[in-house]
Amino acid sequence: MTANPAPNAAPASESAPSSLIIEDGVCVAMFAYDVGQHIDLNAVERIVGGQSQRRGLKKRRGSPRHFEFDPAPITLTQDIESIEVAGRALEPQADLTLYDFGAVTLAYRIDLRGPLGALVDIGVELYENAALLASSRKQVEAMMAILAPAVRKGHVAEFVEDYCVYQILALRDHPLERAVRSGGGIFAMALRADREPLSDQAQADVLGSRLSFGQDDTAIVDWNGAILLDADSDDGLAVLAYANVELLEMRYLDHQLDRALEIAWEATQARGWTAFLPGAGAAEQRRVAEFQIDGALLFEGVNNAVKLLGDQYLARLYRLASDRLHLPDWDASIMRKLDALDRMYQKITDQRAAWRMEALEWVIIVLIAVSIILPLMGLK
Repeated sequence: MTANPAPNAAPASESAPSSLIIEDGVCVAMFAYDVGQHIDLNAVERIVGGQSQRRGLKKRRGSPRHFEFDPAPITLTQDIESIEVAGRALEPQADLTLYDFGAVTLAYRIDLRGPLGALVDIGVELYENAALLASSRKQVEAMMAILAPAVRKGHVAEFVEDYCVYQILALRDHPLERAVRSGGGIFAMALRADREPLSDQAQADVLGSRLSFGQDDTAIVDWNGAILLDADSDDGLAVLAYANVELLEMRYLDHQLDRALEIAWEATQARGWTAFLPGAGAAEQRRVAEFQIDGALLFEGVNNAVKLLGDQYLARLYRLASDRLHLPDWDASIMRKLDALDRMYQKITDQRAAWRMEALEWVIIVLIAVSIILPLMGLK
């Protein structure tokens, strides 16, 4: 069965009816970090023993085995400090998911049971929440210190990407699809982290990015978060978490390539007489080559971590999230920079070869001059 995107929805009411009560639901606040060039997931399992869990996708809804993580990431559960968001305490444990290409996601959970309208306050307080950001970095750094032997070129980069997913599993006395009809304004305000009702145009922009599989489920995906109205949405959560990780890695790689291009540019500039010394420019050439290799490995690792074939629901959900996060634009930008770096590396190589040839010519000229002058001076 093929999933079909929901048609662009007209703006819903600005507030949800008081009768809409979330009976079962959770908000998952995710923070993604780059922690190294590669994580040996088998080594992680050996270090943590029985505390880890390999999490693939469950293949529900008749989806073919064409959407799968390769290799499956590992999830660890950590105890966390007590933090409140909008008057609600976070669950006492958080999940840390590790991907083999050197990224991790720390996921906090907040119980959503209560009025649907409370999503707005939660969304506003989660936006750029300093306490959660500091806590997430502290948790990741502590775990990476333990897992250091399993991480190649380990570090915790300054870059971080956060994303919030509101999983609404059941409404009291109402089917889930009722929330789509009546709570659209609330969803839009929560996803855009704004307590003021959004304009019709802004609501349409948020609610238009929707995907449904059956009559009682809907995914609304925006750039800052998503709503999953579904009694069984763990696979969708895993897909959205991966899309957020991919955005983080694309941002990080783009920054690294900018640095590499600056180094390559400096290496191509005139170096005076030092350019003719043995080994001149070799260090810059090695650094540029290292950036090339690391960049290509990261780009391929991230883009090949998920197998996307066919037209099933999860693949379409990924493409929807990818479009909202502008991942194709990031991919195109990175490909251009990798190509530019390759051309500059070739120019550096050619330039060094020219310098060596020029230096050799001067050595030959000096030797010829010496061989002529010495006999004239009566010296042998």
